[in-house]
Amino acid sequence: MINQTFKEGKTLGTVSYITIIGLLYAFFTNRQNNNYFASFHIRQSLGLHILYFANKWIVFAYFGTTAGNIGKIGVLVLFVLGIISAVQEELKLVPLFGEKFQEWFKNI
Repeated sequence: MINQTFKEGKTLGTVSYITIIGLLYAFFTNRQNNNYFASFHIRQSLGLHILYFANKWIVFAYFGTTAGNIGKIGVLVLFVLGIISAVQEELKLVPLFGEKFQEWFKNI
């Protein structure tokens, strides 16, 4: 049963990491089925998108281009880890922030 849930949510979970449009598509599509696996990855992806925009606006503005680029690469690595987790049908939290993303966005 759990394996079937993972297979059904794999596409939406993976799509949620690909641009903000993919996240919105996955979010609204998952509202109909409410797949736990997809919801898990949508929460992770939402947190990473917010982290990306915070890095873009705050770090670049206050700490400069070098720090902003380092932050951007860090967030990109977290996105790749999230995509790999979704493709491999695992409920693996992204390092550093994954647990907080699940807590903050638990209503999704």
